[in-house]
Amino acid sequence: MAFYSSGVEYGIHSLMCMVDSKGDAREMSVREIAALQSVPYDYLAKIFTRLSKAGLVSSIEGKGGGFRLAKPAEHITVLDVVTAIDGDKSIFECREIRQRLAVFEQQPPEWACEGICGVRSVMDMAQQRMEEALSQHTILDLTRKMYRKAPDEFVVEVQEWISGKRG
Repeated sequence: MAFYSSGVEYGIHSLMCMVDSKGDAREMSVREIAALQSVPYDYLAKIFTRLSKAGLVSSIEGKGGGFRLAKPAEHITVLDVVTAIDGDKSIFECREIRQRLAVFEQQPPEWACEGICGVRSVMDMAQQRMEEALSQHTILDLTRKMYRKAPDEFVVEVQEWISGKRG
């Protein structure tokens, strides 16, 4: 079972779609993004509601409206997207098992309760490192990596596809 929802993946890829090969943001509708990525529109619309509430995208009013990035792609981290969509998640919940040993007969000694649980400290450190890693990568980083890997025709194909949907 995945730790983060599929919405996180959809959200990250959607924001990447909103950045062109030069690193400039482009406005897109949720319908365009859903169609481009072959993902369910209704689900993506809910994701964009969360991205909007988190201040990562802003809506564009009027005919053919949609969304734009609310701040530059280099200032939107993967952790920002994760938090916007899935909220603050803890990878571990300490149940203080160390205090429940049968030999303590429901009266754990002070030494058993002292300080932070060793298991919890390791898990907290893992959480911190994971969040640090996610915060070190931005939407612009991921988009640039994708475009570096893609053939030159891909840039043209995507732009033509978007133009065709609008034309």
